[in-house]
Amino acid sequence: MNARRNTLPYWLSAPSVLVMLAFVALPLVITLSLSIFPFEPGGAVGNHLTVANYAEMVSDDYYPLIFLRTFGMALVVTLVCILIGVPEAYVLSKLSERWRAVSIVIVLGPMLISVVVRTLGWAILLGNEGVINKMLLASGLVSQPVKMMFTLTGVIVALVHVLVPFMVLAVWATLQKFDAATEQAAQSLGAGLWTIMRRIVFPQVIPGVLSGGLIVFALAASAFATPAIIGGRRLKVVSTTIYDEFLGNLNWPLGAALAVVLLVIVLAVSIGMNRLIERRYRQVFQ
Repeated sequence: MNARRNTLPYWLSAPSVLVMLAFVALPLVITLSLSIFPFEPGGAVGNHLTVANYAEMVSDDYYPLIFLRTFGMALVVTLVCILIGVPEAYVLSKLSERWRAVSIVIVLGPMLISVVVRTLGWAILLGNEGVINKMLLASGLVSQPVKMMFTLTGVIVALVHVLVPFMVLAVWATLQKFDAATEQAAQSLGAGLWTIMRRIVFPQVIPGVLSGGLIVFALAASAFATPAIIGGRRLKVVSTTIYDEFLGNLNWPLGAALAVVLLVIVLAVSIGMNRLIERRYRQVFQ
């Protein structure tokens, strides 16, 4: 009886483990193995092992620039999502149950729409003949359309709209454990709103900011649809470069190598930031 009882959790988790191995682990292993084979003319893959694909990424200045642009963009998107998401989650936590439910639906509304549809909507807004430029021209603030499409700024704006709900949800979940008595005590001692946010609220929501920031950073660094539509063909990031190598140049080994490096860097940044912020978080509350 004890043996059966001990093995039951393993049998219950076996289906999800098999699905993860089949749809996550196996494709990653295939991608890694593909990246260590050479590219042959005509779109073929060689038979011998090589590190030429990784050496090409290091030796060619084009690929470090692409990675720098990608992770710089992801970092800016993450910071903007933190600046927007933390106050928004704080306001949500202060609303009544009725208005909180309505506000959460509004926050989650963009997530119910396809990312492609949302990005195309931003393309309409940001174009030279788009709504934003027409409003700026009509108000007299500018004399000619402001170029926002096919720019890094436009990509960042669209990605923030797509990803800020993840930050709001992560911080709002942390605020459910927030001790309101500490905030009331600070108010009774004469602390202002900014002091309360900086000294009391923000230190307690660091876990939510961390988890939301990691999610936003990973999704922004690997985003494809938004950079492809808003950024266009000239503003390359790693995801669109991988797409071009796979389907444009038919260089599957190099595309696989780019995907592996992207995955490794995202994992390294996520794990490193997780340990760093957790260490500081413990120091604050010890």
